[in-house]
Amino acid sequence: MDGGAGGEAHSTLRRNPSRSRRVPDPTMSLLAQKRPLGATGLHVSALGFGASPLGGVFAPIDEDEGVRAVRMAIDLGIDFFDVAPLYGLTRAETVLGRGLDGIPRERYVLATKVGRYGNNDFDFSAARTRSSVEQSLLRLGVEHVDLLQCHDLEFAPLAIILDETLPELERLRAQGKCRFIGITGLPLGIFPSVLERTSARVDVALSYCHFCLNDTSLERLLPYLATKGIGVINASPLAMGLLSDAGPPAWHPAGEDIRAACARAAAYCRERGQDIAELALRFAVARPGISTTLVGMATCAEVRRNLAALRTPADPRLLDEVRAILAPVHDRGWASGRPEYADASTPRAPADWAAP
Repeated sequence: MDGGAGGEAHSTLRRNPSRSRRVPDPTMSLLAQKRPLGATGLHVSALGFGASPLGGVFAPIDEDEGVRAVRMAIDLGIDFFDVAPLYGLTRAETVLGRGLDGIPRERYVLATKVGRYGNNDFDFSAARTRSSVEQSLLRLGVEHVDLLQCHDLEFAPLAIILDETLPELERLRAQGKCRFIGITGLPLGIFPSVLERTSARVDVALSYCHFCLNDTSLERLLPYLATKGIGVINASPLAMGLLSDAGPPAWHPAGEDIRAACARAAAYCRERGQDIAELALRFAVARPGISTTLVGMATCAEVRRNLAALRTPADPRLLDEVRAILAPVHDRGWASGRPEYADASTPRAPADWAAP
């Protein structure tokens, strides 16, 4: 396992001798939740559809099955979809567009990105930003997206983001190509660095690998983002595979100490008949103050499995025991992007966010 009127809240019907009444099923609360996306006025599903697997990023993709998965997700209440040209080198946008074709536009919230087009292909210039958006809209089959995001902005000089990318996104918003603007990246310090310097209205911040069982450093940034009305998207709740029985891919940047601790935690869960990936997903999605948590999906089975995991709350005892195993590496991450962002990878104290 790793936008809004996608479906109705489920409930159970209990009977007593005198009358029947509909009683909410507490195990369905996370599935039914719609959370505010900052100050945008949008409300989105607590579980979001991460569309990178639709590009065959992690495994071969059956495109027709991917289309079915998108439509099933909407039918079952998932209404936030996040994609990017990077994923499968535009293939994910194409498959997602097929899945959304014919679905009433008001039933989903759609996000894509600009700036990163390959593992080492970055271009945050105004010209490329504009052409990228036009191409994304064609692939997705829509006239506008709800959210346009700068993708992994730690790989660009800050001046380019402030002087070219964000102003161009504002122009695209004024032309009706998008409704809201977001920024994404791994080093948490990049968010205040941009927000304190830009005149653009940034609406959303997407962070990944910083609110999961082994790393909750995003917690320190949430109050700062809340004061600015920024919606928060949490991605990679499984820490890019660290929190799974299969373990991380060979290219994963985590150090051996982090890998080993996560492997011990996964084994501990297995010994108790539990799946650490399900525990990790329950933990991440349950956090108030995070608008949506993205989980990668490409099949109907994955959609059903992720939703099923949320029908049961996390076992508090198991959660405490697993977090104790992970305590020696808690909040320990890795660098990403240009050298000048290295010190922004790990937050130190709330005061750090006041003035970059």
